[in-house]
Amino acid sequence: MDEPFSLQSIRCRAPAFRRRAAAVLGTLIFIFCMAAPAYAAVSSAGSVSGQSRTLVPLGRAVGVKLFSDGLLVVNLSESVTEDGTASPARQCGIRTGDVLLELNDEDLKSTEQLQTALQKNGAQSVSLTVKRGARTLSLEATPESGADGVYRLGAWVRDSMAGIGTMTYYDPQTGTFGALGHGITDVDTAQLMPISSGTLMYADVASVKKGHSGTPGELTGDFKPSQELGELTCNASSGIFGTLSDTSMASGEALEVARRDEVKCGNAVILSNIRGDKVEEFSIKITKIMENEGGGRDMLIRVTDQRLLSSTGGIVQGMSGSPILQNGKLVGAVTHVLVSDPTKGYAILMEHMLEAEP
Repeated sequence: MDEPFSLQSIRCRAPAFRRRAAAVLGTLIFIFCMAAPAYAAVSSAGSVSGQSRTLVPLGRAVGVKLFSDGLLVVNLSESVTEDGTASPARQCGIRTGDVLLELNDEDLKSTEQLQTALQKNGAQSVSLTVKRGARTLSLEATPESGADGVYRLGAWVRDSMAGIGTMTYYDPQTGTFGALGHGITDVDTAQLMPISSGTLMYADVASVKKGHSGTPGELTGDFKPSQELGELTCNASSGIFGTLSDTSMASGEALEVARRDEVKCGNAVILSNIRGDKVEEFSIKITKIMENEGGGRDMLIRVTDQRLLSSTGGIVQGMSGSPILQNGKLVGAVTHVLVSDPTKGYAILMEHMLEAEP
């Protein structure tokens, strides 16, 4: 069994943001994920206009804050009414994984907005515009009130997420970045989060929970909401992408992106940030290159660096996006940890990650 990485635990230094994060992440109020300017076409070899692409490998932990495009339904519930129990959302056909786009022709942007609109509407029926996969549906529901007098749809929804992730690369030619090596999915539905906006923020790693067989470890970080580093514009299955406004952490040497046929089984290194804001180089081995596996599982890797094994037990959640270097080229990024053996994990080829760029 393997574990994809998610945005990891945060301790925020700004009290106001901490309260907001608690309201969004901790309170699933009846409902919670990015993009870059268009570039020239990128080939499967990671080249632009026929030339080899060069990128600055990073490995830096950053804070990630996302706001969804609509409200993601993460669960359905029953409301206790005078007549028993009812779930208007379920009765009108709403399903877990749907995205609520509009209520009475008004765009839905936050859980608070939804609550306010429901209370103002009262017991009258409401029209809902709902996205389900590639389809857009028009539904009608009648909210029910409980003993507390609060009108509800009976749907838990989510409008945002926040956490710690690792930046993979910076492109000095375009001012854009890529991170994580996989998309950000909702923890309850495993659905790729639709994004309306997002930001990167300065962060440092405060502590590490060491991984053990059967229990993945994780990085815990502090970030500063007031110190924004860039904008997130795309959340894709092979990574998150955007533009950097603060390039102070991206001053390293640009390396050529390796073609798939240049990546070999054998020694390699990863760049990762497991303490403070320091990026370190750790040795690994690429033990297998997969054929058409997909899902960010292009390579099987094993940590061989004793410093990393001693500190983290191997690969931990939050290291997702750590760039992999081999023979002076950027070959990929860490994406998964094997739950049964945290010294091992999967990685995505860089050429595949670049294919997901907008």
